[in-house]
Amino acid sequence: MAIDTNKNNSTPAAKENKKMFDFAFDRTNYILMIAGILVMGIGYLLMRGGGSDDPNVFSYDLFNARRLVVAPLVILAGIIIEIVAIMKKPKK
Repeated sequence: MAIDTNKNNSTPAAKENKKMFDFAFDRTNYILMIAGILVMGIGYLLMRGGGSDDPNVFSYDLFNARRLVVAPLVILAGIIIEIVAIMKKPKK
């Protein structure tokens, strides 16, 4: 009876098992995805509000620069972060 002292699992089954759990994205990809979602959420929060309490009175706060310029640019930045997170190659 021979004792196998070979500690590394270089059998084909072990290599196949390792490849089975290989993820498409790296940890940095997931961090960038979460950051992109948070940036888009901030953009949507900047866009809300501006309504009037009285339906018979028109509120010009709707045409605020924050809602028309800043919020869409922040949302666009979040989308760009998401694209970068998806396209970034994980380190091998």
